[in-house]
Amino acid sequence: MLRAVEVRITGRVQGVFFRASCAEYARQLGVRGWVRNEPDGSVLAHFEGGWTSIEEILEWCRKGPRRADVEDVEVSKVAPIGAEGFDVDRH
Repeated sequence: MLRAVEVRITGRVQGVFFRASCAEYARQLGVRGWVRNEPDGSVLAHFEGGWTSIEEILEWCRKGPRRADVEDVEVSKVAPIGAEGFDVDRH
């Protein structure tokens, strides 16, 4: 069954290759969606997939790439948007 979550990651998560690393891992898992930097210094992501894959990407988000220092991960269940692939928003 397709599930979707929106995730806000806070801490030192910008300028540490968080988005690129997240997208690479999401693609490996077959998770669809997007990830972007927010003006407040957090990273926001939307993930769609099966619960096992969603749980795996959420576990990765709690650690992030090597240079990241994740303080908190807020997860909200949302409706799927029919994402195709996984995009990094560069805005």
